Amino acid sequence: MRRNPALGFALVATGASLFIVNAGVSRVALRAGVDPAPLTTVRVTGTLVVLVLVTALFRREALRPPTGRLGVLMLVHGLVGVAALQWTYFVAIDRLPVGMALLLEYQAPILVALWVRLVQKEAVRNRMWVGLGLATLGLAAATGIWQGARFDTVGIVAGFAAAGCFATYFLVGEHGVAALDPLRVIVWSFLVATVALNLVVPVTRVPVELLREPTSLLGALGSHQVPVWVLLAWIVVLGTLLPFGVELFALRHLRATTVTMVAMLEPVGVSALGWVWFFERLDVVALIGGAAVVAGIVLAQSARREHLVVEPPHLA
Repeated sequence: MRRNPALGFALVATGASLFIVNAGVSRVALRAGVDPAPLTTVRVTGTLVVLVLVTALFRREALRPPTGRLGVLMLVHGLVGVAALQWTYFVAIDRLPVGMALLLEYQAPILVALWVRLVQKEAVRNRMWVGLGLATLGLAAATGIWQGARFDTVGIVAGFAAAGCFATYFLVGEHGVAALDPLRVIVWSFLVATVALNLVVPVTRVPVELLREPTSLLGALGSHQVPVWVLLAWIVVLGTLLPFGVELFALRHLRATTVTMVAMLEPVGVSALGWVWFFERLDVVALIGGAAVVAGIVLAQSARREHLVVEPPHLA
């Protein structure tokens, strides 16, 4: 297929926009009474069902399970990179401003760079330290720490835990999972996550009566109500499958590094969403801080002298 960069950027922008809106929809679902753990199970299970159907129709070979070392890595990938990542992310956006939650999660590339430098003793460019400092200062500005801002401790821990899970995804992918067909990776990662989540918190934990209950869309959309099941359907279809699909298709027209870098703008977009939808604080200093965080993440991610970019299953 002939590359079309303009189409690629349009696809990435569409995917990023859907992920940004999904952060707001997820918060509404959480505030409507769906706990983070059951919401994680619903999202992952629903996504798996559609993935298996599509794979069975168009790429049956991707249903073949990986074995040996790759099978073990896939277990880690599914448990940590999908299940734990989703749960910690939902806890974070439930208890923190949505932009703050995503800024914390996107510290993952910096954690990866620190891991390879301090643990694996891999040489990195000096820009990593510049990126780390820039991201730290930007995070302080975006959160207004100098003004004595206080955030929920559980939310902060969950945000950093999400970053750790995201970083694990990158590192596990680099050490073997990236050698597999991406669709095969996605299907089996979601299968592992779905089984684990349903053993701990089955989808039946969401009360049937709650699904039919109308709930306010909160904030600027507070005068509008929708049933809870509509929110859950949005999270699965428009918040996961469609945006991930268009960004995956964008890889036919853009390099993975380009897609990943553009996706780094999501924390800024989510901060703007929080301001417009939920009336969260967003002043000039916070905007500059968010931009500094994104710039720092980009510098840190590009600091490794030789590295493999693993395209993440964007689930924010």
